[in-house]
Amino acid sequence: MVAPAVEAQLSVGRRLWIYQGERFPLIRTALLLAVFTAASINVSAQLAARPLPSFPSYLVAFLAVLTFFFQLRVCDEIKDADDDRRYRPERPIPRGLVSLRLIVGIGIAAVPFAAAATAMLDVRLLGPLALVWLWLALMTAEFFVPAWLKARPFVYLVSHMLIMPLIDLFVTACEWLAAGGGPPDGLWLFLTLSFVNGCVLEIGRKIYAPENERPGVETYSALLGPRRATLLWSAILVVAFGLLVMVAVAVRAPWLVSALGLCGLAAGLTCGWLFLRHPVPAAQRRIDAVAGLWVLACYGSAGFAPLLPFAR
Repeated sequence: MVAPAVEAQLSVGRRLWIYQGERFPLIRTALLLAVFTAASINVSAQLAARPLPSFPSYLVAFLAVLTFFFQLRVCDEIKDADDDRRYRPERPIPRGLVSLRLIVGIGIAAVPFAAAATAMLDVRLLGPLALVWLWLALMTAEFFVPAWLKARPFVYLVSHMLIMPLIDLFVTACEWLAAGGGPPDGLWLFLTLSFVNGCVLEIGRKIYAPENERPGVETYSALLGPRRATLLWSAILVVAFGLLVMVAVAVRAPWLVSALGLCGLAAGLTCGWLFLRHPVPAAQRRIDAVAGLWVLACYGSAGFAPLLPFAR
């Protein structure tokens, strides 16, 4: 990390580049979101037995979702500003690399660009686009009951993870709404899977080894204890696998998608078991990594495996 005194002399562009590396790794995030958006559009088309849409549907969905996820980071920066200043002064904003005002400004400036790209595909898509932004705004305001939510961490989790099916509703609408129809049968299964996968990611990244717990950093391992938090995460992973199997049946590729999902489930449960045996930092990192890999494999298998000629 560059010393703060040196960072202060860097150009705005260079400081933003350091910021993205620490808080929003652009290349890695873009690759993951490209898989997520393309897979979601493919699933929507497969559920309706329609041909895959043209490239603009994929591009608009990707650009909008990249905007959403950056704005989610902005939302976190706003909500966590006081805690970061007190407990995580090494992060970019409290250490003075960039200002909160600059990051918020970039998030707001992205709105008209995402809206314009969306309207060019189909103006009706502005409805689900606005729904995501409305929920994001409510999340940023902590639904106007911040103390109540903070005292109820699982209500907090549900309220914030509900944005995931809303994002996926917009992404799939880039296929089904642009095709002139309504949501295909079985889409609710895929949207529910998006919600559960969001929980897999969120809980997985907040299971810490005891030696890594820090004052002011809220984790599920601190709330429940490492054992119960890991068992909860493992149970949610099993639920996600069950939903993936149902989606696999709906897209008429049950065996291949289920087999790929079973491999991901086995990897996740193995990492959970290893953490239960030895809750050390290396095991913590494995859970965090496998949570992301599970979600990537989940969308990849559901969205792309059915396109293979031997999948059905």
